[in-house]
Amino acid sequence: MKNNTELIRTRLEANGIPFRQETPEKLGIYMDLLEEWNQRMDLTAVTEPEETADKHFIDSLTVLKTPLLEHVSTMIDVGTGAGFPGLVIAIACPEIAVTLMDSQQKRLDFLSAVCRATGTDHTILVHARAEDGGRNRLYREQFDAATARAVAPMNTLCEYLLPFVRVQGRALCWKGPALKNELDDGRKAAHLLGGRLEMPYSCPVDGRDWEHRILPVLKVQRTPSAYPRRAGMPKNSPLGQKLDAGSGRMI
Repeated sequence: MKNNTELIRTRLEANGIPFRQETPEKLGIYMDLLEEWNQRMDLTAVTEPEETADKHFIDSLTVLKTPLLEHVSTMIDVGTGAGFPGLVIAIACPEIAVTLMDSQQKRLDFLSAVCRATGTDHTILVHARAEDGGRNRLYREQFDAATARAVAPMNTLCEYLLPFVRVQGRALCWKGPALKNELDDGRKAAHLLGGRLEMPYSCPVDGRDWEHRILPVLKVQRTPSAYPRRAGMPKNSPLGQKLDAGSGRMI
């Protein structure tokens, strides 16, 4: 049975993902800690090693087969959870300063342990909800890219991510098969927030029948000061979904 470092290296090679010499070892340490911490807190429902490697680590790094990170020097991963894709990208791309934001401190404690164990010192951990972080001047429109994976439908996700992105930066959304049903509402929401949906990149994982894509949303103008709305509203009343009965205005 392969150890996690060997497993990660094999899967990176099988998927044609470029990587530095030290990356498999660091991601192997990360995977070891994920398995250990997952026994005492809920970090992932996936426990089989090969599936863990593919679903979390390889899927996060399929972005390296696209041009989406070529001009990115600052990135925020919103609702980072156990660090996918944000911390995986930080380990694989030490030239990118990565901020990891999550609403649960216990998840950030795990990520801090991974950063220490892997010597990943170019990350900042922030305990905040996306809606609150997006209104904080320390983070608002400060990043070349904002990422999220398996967080929310596109219309909600745009409100979570675009406030963090500078003009001409991008929100990068890891999406599954549901994307095709989310495009219309997502396009309307992006427009309200200063963004424009671009063409998605197909990001298959070798040997898996997952229909995974990364959808970039280009920030073409500043996000209006009304957004993001207060905590809970982007999820409970998504933008672009219905008309306001009184004004006929899209909300």
